[in-house]
Amino acid sequence: MNTAHVVAEPHILYLGTPVVLISTVNEDGTHNLAPNSSAFWLGWRGVLGIASASQTTQNLLRTGECVLNLPSVNEVAAVDRIARTTGTNPVPEFKQSLGYVYEPDKFGRAGMTRVASQTVSATRALECPIQLEAVVSAVHGMGEDSDQMRGFLSLIEVRIQRVHVHPDLLMEGHVNRIAPDKWSPLIMNFQKFYGLSQQVYPSRLAEIPEKAYEQLARL
Repeated sequence: MNTAHVVAEPHILYLGTPVVLISTVNEDGTHNLAPNSSAFWLGWRGVLGIASASQTTQNLLRTGECVLNLPSVNEVAAVDRIARTTGTNPVPEFKQSLGYVYEPDKFGRAGMTRVASQTVSATRALECPIQLEAVVSAVHGMGEDSDQMRGFLSLIEVRIQRVHVHPDLLMEGHVNRIAPDKWSPLIMNFQKFYGLSQQVYPSRLAEIPEKAYEQLARL
């Protein structure tokens, strides 16, 4: 393998992140569903990177709650149907330039079914195999050191309240463990959709019982 690297300046750094469908409640009581590919989890906390002016962000700040619906590779067509839509009307100028259109019924356009949540007002997307009910715990500005970025992006920390999992994903003999070999999350890789390949190497971290993280998860 050639070990010589070159200096590159990619316009984006979407280096492979999970796709999340964030459902929130609009000011008029209708429900919004928005794709996001800037999310990660630690314990039962999640962090979302999102445009500050988006409808989803405004709903999160106003209501303080959401559902993070995690699509598998099987729901990719539904995700793509709302990939360039927005719940903001009129459509912001920047999104207009990218070809976004206003869509008041994101669930309908995606072809997904709304299901009532148990701890938040935002509804779950039935077709997504994993659904995380969550509340906002902190909001941080991103790029505050840049005059060009300041106020444009937000990092929203959420606390997971309840986890809904399709039983087919559970590890045999365990009611609280998701089997990684059964879960195939949808991945955004430089604006293209991918799934996961087979496990490539056994992990020493897997030798640690998941229960060892329970205390961290509940903080």
